[in-house]
Amino acid sequence: MKILMIGDVVGSPGRGVLKRELPRLKAEKNAAAAVVNAENCAAGSGITAALAAEIFAAGADAITLGDHTWGQKDFAGQIGGLERIVRPANYPPECPGRGWCLVDTPTLRFAVVNLQGRVFMNPVDCPFKALERALAEIPRNVPVFVDFHAEATSEKMTFGYCFDGRVTAIAGTHTHVQTSDARVLPKGTAYITDLGMTGPYVSSIGRDLKPVTRKFMTGMPSRFEVADGPCVLEGAAVEFDPSTRLAVSVEAVRVREAPSRA
Repeated sequence: MKILMIGDVVGSPGRGVLKRELPRLKAEKNAAAAVVNAENCAAGSGITAALAAEIFAAGADAITLGDHTWGQKDFAGQIGGLERIVRPANYPPECPGRGWCLVDTPTLRFAVVNLQGRVFMNPVDCPFKALERALAEIPRNVPVFVDFHAEATSEKMTFGYCFDGRVTAIAGTHTHVQTSDARVLPKGTAYITDLGMTGPYVSSIGRDLKPVTRKFMTGMPSRFEVADGPCVLEGAAVEFDPSTRLAVSVEAVRVREAPSRA
């Protein structure tokens, strides 16, 4: 059985390519479900209930978030009523929403956990201890898919090996650059350091190049708008054995749209 895990959806261009390509990709890979990181889907920062509905309609079965969870001011009041959306489980317990959820499809029941890293990121509770707590609560007979939203490669890799054999897959998000290390770890957990990005690829990780370049060259504040142009959808296809809940294989996936011709 296979599940797709899709990298950070950036703005309306990212939502557009997700709608165009995810249904076809699910069919092509014979995937039972798709887990989509959408913390950048609202103009590059955050998500809303309406946009979550749009992403579910595009073929997502669960949505994960990250450090931009609260990027849209109304979302804190919306997340509690939204099923199959998880924000980082290592946020303070007073935060609305949930850090893990169960997802039921016609052929599969599985759990999705979202966590945020601490290296070069805003302060949060320990992601290692937070996953331990989540695993103590999740039913033991379901496969578990983890989105670890983190900056540092070393933190992501250490996290992967720490929980190898205890979850079905650990996929990194946040850097918007797909890594080439998709593999099954020694004890049976599928792993990739970063799934990549779903959004415009002629960009600086999804943002328009001009203001980003200006900021790097001058140090002056700039408003980073989402870029236009052709898009890419990136992620990974995880194949696993439902009887053991361990991975059989993991394959990085990329759908790259051709530039339009004038």
